[in-house]
Amino acid sequence: MTPTGILGGSFNPAHRGHRAITLAAIRALDLDEAWWLVSPGNPLKDGVGDMAPLAMRLASAKRQARRAPIRATDIEARLHTRYTLDTLRKLQRRYPRRQFIWLMGADNLAQFHRWRGWREIARTMPIAVIARPGYERAARASVAMGWLRRFQRPASHAKHWTMWRLPALVLLRFRPDPTSATAARAADPDWHRRHPAQQPRSPLGD
Repeated sequence: MTPTGILGGSFNPAHRGHRAITLAAIRALDLDEAWWLVSPGNPLKDGVGDMAPLAMRLASAKRQARRAPIRATDIEARLHTRYTLDTLRKLQRRYPRRQFIWLMGADNLAQFHRWRGWREIARTMPIAVIARPGYERAARASVAMGWLRRFQRPASHAKHWTMWRLPALVLLRFRPDPTSATAARAADPDWHRRHPAQQPRSPLGD
């Protein structure tokens, strides 16, 4: 089994903060690699007017993933899934020789209870929550954490996640990186026009 982390998101655009937390998670969880699932759309963000086209967001993610054990992919669009639970179940069926752990930021944990089938996500694969400046209090006080707290594992045991009984959650804290996609778009609203998608889509190795 190949231990693999999954980080989903809009990557609008991908930035050094995505790369930094992913590399830190790879070390903390002893992963072989991590996959960035560049989402075709977020049900909780539908209607966001500054969302760049998928091909351009994917290209930005591939640039940030260079020379790292990170693979950026648009596989969610090709699986035709809209919700995370459906995506994760299909990935497990498609890649039975991989053992997956879901990576999410504390900002997502704060509103995780709004995700469709969020308890089932926790029963499908382990979850590693990465602290983000300004979100930790809201994450710890969230509806989802109220249910997940009983399944929390100590960060000192993070490398043993492949042996955990589900549901299982670990909170990871790394050196904070203030970079955000919102700030990147504010600084360069036309980033996607200057960095067109030049790399063809390629499926993850089957």
